[in-house]
Amino acid sequence: MIDEPYRWMEAISNRREYIEHQLASGSPIAALSYRDGILFFTLGRERQKIFEIYDRIGMGAIGHPGDIERLRMAAIEMTSAEGFTRSAHDVSLRRLTTYSLSPALKAAFEQVYGAPYLARMLFAELGRGEAPNLFVRMEYDGSIHTNGGTFSRAFEHFGAIAGTGAATEAMERFLRERSKPEATLEEALKTAMDAWALGHLALGAENPEADFSAEQVAAHRTEQLAGASVEAGVLDRQARTAVTWRSLPDAQARTILAA
Repeated sequence: MIDEPYRWMEAISNRREYIEHQLASGSPIAALSYRDGILFFTLGRERQKIFEIYDRIGMGAIGHPGDIERLRMAAIEMTSAEGFTRSAHDVSLRRLTTYSLSPALKAAFEQVYGAPYLARMLFAELGRGEAPNLFVRMEYDGSIHTNGGTFSRAFEHFGAIAGTGAATEAMERFLRERSKPEATLEEALKTAMDAWALGHLALGAENPEADFSAEQVAAHRTEQLAGASVEAGVLDRQARTAVTWRSLPDAQARTILAA
């Protein structure tokens, strides 16, 4: 009996190591504010990684496709039920992540005799009126990282996820310097592409914390664009309907990136 807490802690440590290994190769996802809304961006080869959740909420995720789908459907059901029983204005990303998804992820992670979720998620919510856009990164253990606005950290107009913490941090450093909430969609798309390329470089690097030159990022961007499809979508503040999500076709995104 005395050993039980230590066995549990060892099991949790092993579980965390296993999940991190499974997620390590996940293609990065960048989301950033621009003049007319929020842009989600990634490159992929097979599976969809970016999704609409509700009128003003989008999601990107990496991990096991089955777990991503389960979490996506849970998010859709939760927001739809909230909007139906109360109103669309009552649906919020903070409520979805803090009171619904986070407890479910935490419970699955800590129940060592059950299967955890192999997924890392990035959510964004388009702010109403003068309210800022909200970005939330959620981990497989239920932990939440928001885009600031507290006494300890300045507000940030972006979010990012990648297969490793080092790659995510590299993208965040880049976006902290380069992303501009007043940018056009074309400018935001190019910034997101560069952030993706930097994060993807960090995934395969022997020293993921190294500083990559602009030439290295540009060369990697060109190489990866040639062999993968662009997946992008926006939450459009100028939309004339309650649903603000729209996808950006691969051809349209490539035309912008080539300009």
